[in-house]
This record gives sequence, structure tokens and C-alpha cells, in this order.
Amino acid sequence: MSADSPTAIERVFYPPSPEPLSRRLVLSPLTALSWTYAAAVHLRGALYDLGLLRAERVEGLRVVSVGNLNVGGTGKTPAVLHLAELLVQAGRKVGILTRGYGRRSTEPLTFIGAEPLPSVEEAGDEPLLLARRCPSVRLFVSADRVSSAYRARDEYGLDTVLLDDGFQHRRLARDEDLVVVDEAVGLGNGHMLPRGPLREPASSMRRATLLWVRTSMPQASDEKASSGGSLEVRVPELVPSGLGIPRVRARYGPAAWVDPEGNLQGTDALRGQGVLALAGLGRPGGFLKTLKSLGVEVLDAALYPDHHRFTEEELREVEARAARCGGRVVTTEKDAVRLPPGFAAWKVRLGVDVVEGEDHLRRALGLSAASDDL
Repeated sequence: MSADSPTAIERVFYPPSPEPLSRRLVLSPLTALSWTYAAAVHLRGALYDLGLLRAERVEGLRVVSVGNLNVGGTGKTPAVLHLAELLVQAGRKVGILTRGYGRRSTEPLTFIGAEPLPSVEEAGDEPLLLARRCPSVRLFVSADRVSSAYRARDEYGLDTVLLDDGFQHRRLARDEDLVVVDEAVGLGNGHMLPRGPLREPASSMRRATLLWVRTSMPQASDEKASSGGSLEVRVPELVPSGLGIPRVRARYGPAAWVDPEGNLQGTDALRGQGVLALAGLGRPGGFLKTLKSLGVEVLDAALYPDHHRFTEEELREVEARAARCGGRVVTTEKDAVRLPPGFAAWKVRLGVDVVEGEDHLRRALGLSAASDDL
């Protein structure tokens, strides 16, 4: 499979060019369904906007929401990791509130990465990844994020929490609403689910207080960004104009390989070697492009829906396919959480480099701006 080949869903949600009339007609049943979904979203939003539904504020606790309009694949989890690391470095007592999408248990959980961790069935994949990468940050996994916020303040004495995937969770009041957008695809075809990738209309962006743009600009452009030069950004064309939302631009890239034994290896460790890509992601095309940038040859790819729970039979087939093509199995760190112990796979570790708007980011977190420390 080519690293540039999108999946069927990606072709619908993120078409590379305007859709012809014939395609729009074929997809018209999905368009009709999206109108029904949009009506429900608008009704719920109106109830909050009119004050008929109210957000609850947890006094004495700073709440920073990190979310998106798109469903999956914008780069929200690396953003949460980066914010958590900044807060820990600043000496804040930090927690992450998350629903734990895909978990089988409904019991509220709390844990830190330095302790024995629950299973993926109990907690979900993203909370476990967050705990492993930020072992001093306390995770709260529950559908009731308001209750989790009170626990964070009252039981554990935390002063700041990150509300993971919180843009649509309006029941908990927040100090900052950070929205993640991938510059490479923006808001896709602009339609709401299931016709397009949007969980809310683009006009909902007015609630955001900070826009986190996952930039696709090459590294060579960084000098212009750091010198204060103006950068061409695709997102303004897709975000309602006149909102004046401050922006952060962050470049994502592979920082290391994690080998099957859990050791960090350099980004050149598998250069020139053949691999089988294993992933269950909202936009796996981005993962395939990352592999291409690492200089590996993608001989085969086993791609599944976002948060897919791999079965024993599927993994046996993956191992057989890898043996037939002569490639190593490689995956993402989030997917690796759902793999059983002993399954041999190399993981790509992503890093985040903020190239523009760091002062906006630090102020949103309640930290002194970098320029203030000079």
C-alpha cells in the first residue's frame, strides 16, 4: 500500500478536490443523515447558549479543555501530552480528565503512570498512553467529568486539569477552550457526521479561546516563524472569519522508535527496512506518511477503525502477513496499548515542536509567557 493512499473514509471526509455532482448524488443519503445529526447538535448548543443548560464551575481548579471539531486524527493526544509536560515542568499539580473512549467498564477510575495500571478494557487506550508518557500526572477516567474535577481538587489537591476531548463536553465550565485543527486537512469537506468529519458546525469555533494548528509547513520555515514573520495558514479559510482567536502552530514529527522490548531507538533504526504497518486510527494516512518520512518501506498495511480492539485471530493474520512480506510489524504508541504482552511490534513515538504562538499557549495554561522570563 502506498503511503499516500487514503482510506475510503478519508476520501469521503477529506476529498483532494471539489466533489463532482455525481459523487454528491451518490452520497446524498449520508447528507440527509447529517442534517438530522446537525439539528440535534444545534438544539443542544442552543440550550447552553440560552442558559437553559448551565456549565458547572469547580472553583479553585483551572480547567483547560483540549478538543476538536473533527472526529479523530487531528493530533489531539500529542497536544494533551505536550501541555501536561509543560505544566509538570512548571511545578503544577496536574490531572487529565477523560471519558476513556472504547473501554468496557463504566466504573470511575483514577491512577498515575508510576503505579500498576488498569487494563485497556477498564480504562481505554488513550488514558493508558497518557499515563505511560506522563507518569506523574493523575488520570481520571469517567463519563462524569464534573465529578472527576471535584475529585481532582478535593481528594488530590490538584490545581490544574486538562479536559481531554472536551470541546463538546459543555457541562464542565472551563478557563480555556483549546481546539486542535490539522492544517493539512482543515475541516475536511465541511459536512457534519456522517457525511463529513465534523461533530459540530464550523461556527462553533467561536467558543474557542485558542486554536492549536498542527502545521504541515516544512522545518525550513521555522526561522521565519521565530523571527515574527507572517506565515501562510490554510486554516483561516475554513474557520469563521472575524473571530480573532489566538493561534499556536505546532509541528509533529517522529522523535524515536520504541523497540519491542520498550527501549528507545533513534529515528534511523529501521531506515531502508521493509515493514507492515498496523493501525486502528481515524486517519491512518498520516501514520503511513510518517513511516515514509522515517525511510522505511511499507510492504503491507493492516488498517482498522479508530480504537479498534484487535482480536487474536487478526493479530495472528498480521504476523503471518508480516512473515510473508518479510517486514517487521510497526504501529503507533496508542495502538500498541491495545496489543497483548509479547506481541512483537516497533512503535513510532511522536514529538511536538511549537513553532509559533508559545506565549499564547503559556498564558492559556496560566504560566508566565516565555518572553516574560527574559
